[in-house]
Amino acid sequence: MCPLPDESSPEASPSRLTRPSAPDHFSAQERTLLLQLAHQAIAATLDGREISVTPPSSHLAEPRGVFATLYYHGELRGCVGYVFPLTSLYRTVAESARGAAFDDSRFPPVTRDQAAELKVSLSILSPLEPIQPEAVEVGRHGLLVSLGEQRGLLLPQVPVERGWDRITFLEQTCRKAGLPSNAWQTGARFEAFTAEVFGDQDARPVAM
Repeated sequence: MCPLPDESSPEASPSRLTRPSAPDHFSAQERTLLLQLAHQAIAATLDGREISVTPPSSHLAEPRGVFATLYYHGELRGCVGYVFPLTSLYRTVAESARGAAFDDSRFPPVTRDQAAELKVSLSILSPLEPIQPEAVEVGRHGLLVSLGEQRGLLLPQVPVERGWDRITFLEQTCRKAGLPSNAWQTGARFEAFTAEVFGDQDARPVAM
């Protein structure tokens, strides 16, 4: 249940994260590079230094929405992300990781000792597309609901983790936006996305 940049997040153990049923678009090496970047961004902030966020390839330079989720000893420690692709995937991963470590209002900033033991999970989002409630597939779609100025987002893995059916998923997404749970039946607009989800437990060494 990761936030839009200032909202609340999911409660899911990284060992139990369920991958949405979408094809993998990022190689094992790219995944490892992005996870390393997330850790480097956090460490650099603690050290008061800058790191390069120049994408190392055209693929990682593509604009993508990203959510970074941090875990400390198996417990949620922060989650921040960007739904809309504003800049390169590479830069967005770094910014999301920094935000999850230091800007998630539910947690104090990550300390240097904690940073060494953090586990990172990244959710790389597809573009948003309008969807009708009856077309939503649990385990495949993440949802962004909006009505007036209110909006809320749930990642694809959340309903799977919590054992929700489609109706519960729709209702909980509405509640996430501060809307009545039946707003999906009374005019709320839904947009769907898929996500490629991977974390430190998936990383492989990168040849240097």
